[in-house]
Amino acid sequence: MGNLQINTTQNVNLDYKIVSIGERIVAFLIDGFILYMYAYLVSLISNAIGFIYEDTWTQRGLAALIFLPAMFYSLLMHSIFNGQTVGKMLMKMRVVRLDGSPVHWSNLLVRWMLRLVDIWIFLGSIGILSILFTERRQRVGDAAAGTVVISTKRKTKVSHTILEEINDEYTPQFTNVTLLSDKDVRLIKETFLIAKKSGDFKTLTALRVKVESILQTNSNLYDVPFLDTVLKDYNYYTQKM
Repeated sequence: MGNLQINTTQNVNLDYKIVSIGERIVAFLIDGFILYMYAYLVSLISNAIGFIYEDTWTQRGLAALIFLPAMFYSLLMHSIFNGQTVGKMLMKMRVVRLDGSPVHWSNLLVRWMLRLVDIWIFLGSIGILSILFTERRQRVGDAAAGTVVISTKRKTKVSHTILEEINDEYTPQFTNVTLLSDKDVRLIKETFLIAKKSGDFKTLTALRVKVESILQTNSNLYDVPFLDTVLKDYNYYTQKM
């Protein structure tokens, strides 16, 4: 299973899990089932129209008009739901650009047009081979459009929440950290982790000054130890409540 690594403007590396071919096939089959049910509904409507209009061509024309949206199902769904179809939603995956940004309609149009080569003309063989043998698991349409299909499943870790790992012997230093709210602490932690990882000392200092002003304290700890202590102290006191 590959990962798409993206470096942001703050030099923070973000990893996105690229979905497997199996997951993409399941999503495709889910969408195919939806289209099959829609086609079945159209056939029922067509039969009903036949009782009203004896003209066969009128019946076929109206049925074709009703079925027309299904021809653009993939393009419309990806455009409306920001890179997802029903199948992709259920499988928790999304189409994005190679830089991790949301897809543009022009990217989606290229992908949709090349479904003809990837899926329909060669019965899916070209798309499957392309996904199997490309580094980023791209079908021809993805390669041409500059897109990739990533997983939106999230593995929750302590670092992604306001929680901090503290042991039973921990001794807090700042008793007034409860002046902060969960929202404040979440913002402090997110900013702290990003600035620390990217070596942004200016942001760390500014964050420390801001937190000190809220807590009305003047610690002799440096930026990183101070902020780390504040986060641990907050968890210590809120867990005791």
